[in-house]
Formats: sequence, structure tokens, C-alpha cells
Amino acid sequence: MSIQRFHVGPRLSETAIFNKVVYLAGQIPDDATQSIEGQTQQVLAHVDRLLAEAGSDKTRILSCQIFLKDISMIAAMNTVWDAWVANGNSPPRATVEAKLANPEWLIEIVVTAAQK
Repeated sequence: MSIQRFHVGPRLSETAIFNKVVYLAGQIPDDATQSIEGQTQQVLAHVDRLLAEAGSDKTRILSCQIFLKDISMIAAMNTVWDAWVANGNSPPRATVEAKLANPEWLIEIVVTAAQK
């Protein structure tokens, strides 16, 4: 069984699919000047777009890892997350504080999902 890769760059692919499982690279905001709410909305929009491109959606998320620059932002991030997550399909999730690659990023999200 072959591996499909999308948006392949010299360092990483945004998406890989193997055996009907979709693996997304860490998704980051485009506009790092936004608040945690704005950055979270941007990142979740990337997740939606990439999952759709791979034949999946947020109801099919198997696992989610959220990295926050500052864990004290979790309540504000959760407000956006709770409005986005599919009712009745909340995935297993871990949220941790981490030093992100760009000091302006407040959030990075990694998702694994099943294809439809």
C-alpha cells in the first residue's frame, strides 16, 4: 500500500495518508499578530481545509495534540475549540505548553483522522 503526500516541501509534507488514515503536520497560524482566539481560528481553518482535501473532516479526527505557547491561554483557546468541534465527536486530545519554533505563534495543532 502506497503513501500519499500533499503539499510536499523540502522539509515536510502538510498531509500524509496511509491505510485510510490522514496525518497532518503541525498547523500554525498565518497571521501571528492575532490573539490566541484569532490564531486558533486560523489553525482550525487549516485543519478543515487539509482534512477535506484528504477526504475526511473534523468528525473523523482520531487524535489531536495542541501545543500552546502559554498554558494560561487554554480557556480562551477552548472557547474557539468548543465552537468548532463537531458535537458528539470530540476527539481524544492532549493540550500542553511548549516552546514553539516561532516566538510569535501562540498555538500549533497536530491532527490524525480517518478518511471517509
